[in-house]
Amino acid sequence: MNFDPVTLQQSWPLPARPRPIVTFGAGSIVGDAHYPAYRKGGFPIAGLFDPDMDKARRLADGWGAAAYASITEAAAVEDAIFDLATPPSRHVDVLRALPEGSFALIQKPMGSDLDEASAIVRVCRERNITAAVNFQLRFAPMMLALKDAIAKGWLGEVIDFDAWLALDTPWSLWPFLAGLPRVEIAMHSIHYLDLIRQILGNPLGVYAKTLGHPGHSVAQTRTSAILDYGDTTRCSLSINHDHKYGRKFQACEFRLCGTKGAAYVKLGVNLDYPRGEPDELMICPKGGSDWVNVPLKGGWFPDAFIGRMANLQRFASGEDKELVSSVEDGWHTMALVEAAYQASAAPATPLANMAENLHG
Repeated sequence: MNFDPVTLQQSWPLPARPRPIVTFGAGSIVGDAHYPAYRKGGFPIAGLFDPDMDKARRLADGWGAAAYASITEAAAVEDAIFDLATPPSRHVDVLRALPEGSFALIQKPMGSDLDEASAIVRVCRERNITAAVNFQLRFAPMMLALKDAIAKGWLGEVIDFDAWLALDTPWSLWPFLAGLPRVEIAMHSIHYLDLIRQILGNPLGVYAKTLGHPGHSVAQTRTSAILDYGDTTRCSLSINHDHKYGRKFQACEFRLCGTKGAAYVKLGVNLDYPRGEPDELMICPKGGSDWVNVPLKGGWFPDAFIGRMANLQRFASGEDKELVSSVEDGWHTMALVEAAYQASAAPATPLANMAENLHG
């Protein structure tokens, strides 16, 4: 096996003639991730709209962009790629306002629930809108390299996937989450479920429990889940956003084992978010004890956002033949999220029933 980590893909090719980007929403994700990525990738930032005009102007002024007075004005920009950084419940309304035949990037989650995700697919079909979902973890340098290593056969068939997070996540950065009935899986772990789908395919089913914490009012911040891939592949997630006891034992990592090798991934941005730490990817390609560090060129934030937008723009121009994470594919991630919430709401088997075996 010819193992050279330097050869692994870590970035997505850029479009030859990037189109201007019009953003809906002026939340922290735009200033912290979208716009830094678009500027680094050489994408023109035309402007943005947000109902809070003061907030919109402050963000627009900082990036030399226009602050549009209405959705209609923003949607009228010609040849634009529309970037929906809006709350999930607003996606459908914005899509309906876009010109027919538009190209759009929709912030995850793809609606508040599966019904809204289905409505998004229908609107895109009716208005001939080509849309992708911003599951940008698929485009992070570490994940592109990991998937390239898997494609090259360095791990063999992946038969174990563990996601382990013990974090102190600053939920206050996203005030729109207050009062939402679905948070942790729908807003955070959805990234991991989506990536797992890309690597392992759709599971047969899911067992899950998601819950909040007595220390705050966010609906859910802790999740345990098992994805059912039959009798060969094991996949589990252990997520705790309330590990507030210092960095020493905090973690944000994936461990993958295959029939030939293994991989370890550290998702650094979630550790001390939003400053974060460097991402890491290590691969043991021969099933032994020799782990090789993959030198990474960039991180999840902001580089994954560059790749996400690059693929959409290249698909719009005909340079890419596949639109990664289209709304049609994103619907299946939303179905997995829905299944996880339904599993969490289902009653567990009471242990008290087991006493019947003792007393016969």
